[in-house]
Amino acid sequence: MDPARLGRPSRRAATAAIETHVQVLRGEPLKASLANALREAGGLGGQERRFTALAARELSRHQRLLDLAARTLGHPPSKIGLTEDQALVRYALWRRLFCGEGWSRIGPEVKLPGPVRPRTIKDDLLARVVEDPLPEPPLPDTAAERLAIRYSFPNWLVERLAVLHPEPVLEALLAALDEEPALHFRVRPTGTRAEVLAQLAEEGVAAEPVELAPDAVRIADSSHRVFETKVMKTGRLQVQDVGSQLIAEVCRPPGGSLEGLTVADVCAGAGGKTLALADMVGTAGRVLAGDRSRRRLAQARERVRDLSVRNVSFPHPLPLGGADVLLVDAPCSGTGSLGREPDQKWKLTPKAITEFQETQLALLDEVAQEARPGALIVYATCSLLPEENDAVVKGFLEKQPGFTLEPVAPVLGPERAAALCDGPFLRPLPPRVPGGGFFAARLRKLQG
Repeated sequence: MDPARLGRPSRRAATAAIETHVQVLRGEPLKASLANALREAGGLGGQERRFTALAARELSRHQRLLDLAARTLGHPPSKIGLTEDQALVRYALWRRLFCGEGWSRIGPEVKLPGPVRPRTIKDDLLARVVEDPLPEPPLPDTAAERLAIRYSFPNWLVERLAVLHPEPVLEALLAALDEEPALHFRVRPTGTRAEVLAQLAEEGVAAEPVELAPDAVRIADSSHRVFETKVMKTGRLQVQDVGSQLIAEVCRPPGGSLEGLTVADVCAGAGGKTLALADMVGTAGRVLAGDRSRRRLAQARERVRDLSVRNVSFPHPLPLGGADVLLVDAPCSGTGSLGREPDQKWKLTPKAITEFQETQLALLDEVAQEARPGALIVYATCSLLPEENDAVVKGFLEKQPGFTLEPVAPVLGPERAAALCDGPFLRPLPPRVPGGGFFAARLRKLQG
């Protein structure tokens, strides 16, 4: 692993990472558990915090492969009683297999006393986990299971994705979701990317354009100094995945812009797409933002206020009938975002996917009833699964004959459409598109 990406290992940083994983194994969200562990650790330097965050995500990201290694060495999780002990073994194996370290480096990070309590396994067992020869495990019977083990995904999820993608494409997709995501931003205002890149260079931050999205940039500097730059502090950059930026882009008419239009962001969440749409509609347009989660909508309000964005409002209920475009970024499994939230792949179930699909169809039907004739509904998810994407659109059109499916390609142009579209849909998938996987469809309500 690249030392620049790894950060600086230390006993305290390892403790925070292991404590985070313990909470994840108890059902807590990784993001919140990590924030709590870093806060309780206190005094960690920037590079130590980087290590803690990466290690915590890696333990969930590679959980299945780490457990297979433990079983092969004779220490299966079923024989390790305490959650703290399971986390310790996974950490030691991650440092061995993914960081290439031996016991001389790993030992000081995990030896007794600590780094977490309670604990029943002793230092000599952890040393054997690190130093004993690791036999080759038997090969699975199917290619899907082989990939599921190699990249640490549940069998059922890989089997569903295998129906969509040939093996080389599927393997590249899983490998991309197993990587620590790069930091992507959207440049504000739109159309000023070259200027912002030049300013970042002047401030000593390495960044490059992402050509598939007109305002996207990738930060190549692993130090995170970008957050201390004048460009960032003056609101010229917004953290946003490339696929998320593309969803906002396909809300505009082919060959035209959203300037002066009214857009309803029905599932605004924390406001990432809300801000992108606000920049796109300009001062003459309006964005109406709402969400069923009050907590997330409060985050959107705060971001809008911090950036002094004047053309976003939060009416309740949303007056959907007055909108030209209605973005429904529906609640979903988040399978396209597993690079950022790897703990979620162990919490998802086939039953949950069915429940998401029911919610998505009900939400689309609700919005369709209120949309005015001629309005455009953009249905979007950050899911990779057809049950939440293609099947939802098909089910919606069967129930709503007053809508038609418009192709996304004319909005993007032929060159980008070849990389980003699958039939009439937007489907940016890693690794071809950096970041997470997304989906979007354009549904037009017919006149009369």
